[in-house]
Amino acid sequence: MIKRILRYVLLAFGICAMMYFVHDFTLNMRDLYLSYSLLNVYVFNLVASVLIYVMIDLIAEKLPSQAGYAFLASVFFKIGFFVLFFQDTVFAEVRLELYQRLSLIIPFFTFIIIESIAIAKLLNFKDY
Repeated sequence: MIKRILRYVLLAFGICAMMYFVHDFTLNMRDLYLSYSLLNVYVFNLVASVLIYVMIDLIAEKLPSQAGYAFLASVFFKIGFFVLFFQDTVFAEVRLELYQRLSLIIPFFTFIIIESIAIAKLLNFKDY
């Protein structure tokens, strides 16, 4: 279990670092500036992703038939906490430009895809 979690942490951190630098480089090349910290968005998604994976791994050990439902619930909690932590950005009085909205959504969906693939492999590996 520890080995799987460490492998996932390294994978998620590597993808997070790569995506952040590419994303930041692209914005800087086009002279586009965000009204929020892009790094904070990526760090939030990284930490939430690792917590979700660890939680699902623990649940799969005890209640394997409920792991899929736990993943679904955790995604909703992740969205809720994101809105809570970034409410000034999400609910800003000034309408966000398309690139600013995409800069919020791209990390979220990137990590959802990573989580989904890793958890699917975890649950298939467990062979329940």
